[in-house]
Amino acid sequence: MCCFSRPVDSVSDTSIFARAAGKGWQYLVYSMNFQAAEDLAMILPIPTKAQLGEEAVKFISLEDYSDFFVDMKAGFPKPPPPRGKGGGFVLGSIDEKKKLKVVEVGAFEASFVPTVNDFDRLDERFRLKSETWDALPKYKTYGFAVFKLKKDDRKVHPMAFQFASAIGWRLFFPTVHIHDGKVHRDANFDHELYCQLNDVDARRARSWTESSQPAGMFLDQQKLGTLIDPDEHCYQRLLKGKMRNIDVML
Repeated sequence: MCCFSRPVDSVSDTSIFARAAGKGWQYLVYSMNFQAAEDLAMILPIPTKAQLGEEAVKFISLEDYSDFFVDMKAGFPKPPPPRGKGGGFVLGSIDEKKKLKVVEVGAFEASFVPTVNDFDRLDERFRLKSETWDALPKYKTYGFAVFKLKKDDRKVHPMAFQFASAIGWRLFFPTVHIHDGKVHRDANFDHELYCQLNDVDARRARSWTESSQPAGMFLDQQKLGTLIDPDEHCYQRLLKGKMRNIDVML
């Protein structure tokens, strides 16, 4: 899910990368273009292990690799054309509870909100109204990665973190849209999903497009560390147009 704490004028070119990090953890990288008239937060609900509290997420800075998804896309060259054809969730006072940790992650300030009931520990500008979550009961067991964005930002470097996943071996992609504080059954998608899977799990991505080379041939591992496996291929799935407004799991 991609939701915003304030109205946005437009959101486009969303890219998401997912990979298992081992021992029940998952990597997630998220990027998009947006336009907004005021400062706001992007909120990503994720299925985290509740017993870990605020320790269920570890943020990763990709400030030095703003072209991560540009390079990722290079691993999926388009085939040549055929011959002969032209080419505020508010509960009480914010001072009544301990404020959530705020960490600097490259150009962002980020926080992890362990449960819906912890949103009152955030600045009011970066919350969603309670009725939004009432319409999405499944997310009451989720945690929330919150990235604070400035109104004059248009293209921001990718947001990255790893989280202790509550859904086992499956990869989670937050793709549900909430751009106006309301939950709509269908939404317009402009998403590119990417992932890495080991040889045993690769059969789950049979409907996805496989990269032409291993990830180390088109991504800079020195800037990514263990976020990618340089010896494994990547997989791509495009979500374009009006679709059912749901998250993707693989």
